[in-house]
Amino acid sequence: MIIIAGIVIGGLWGAFNARRRSGTRLDIAQYTAVGAIIGAIIGMFATVGLERIL
Repeated sequence: MIIIAGIVIGGLWGAFNARRRSGTRLDIAQYTAVGAIIGAIIGMFATVGLERIL
């Protein structure tokens, strides 16, 4: 579940950054994809960290 939340939050963050920089539709799509990938990686590390602690 943390990974899915990371994907969604990362995608929204990327789209927000692209819109703030006045990007085209393709820029927004690319920023969204990259943000989602980064969010998934952070979520994966958070999940593994929590599993190790618990």
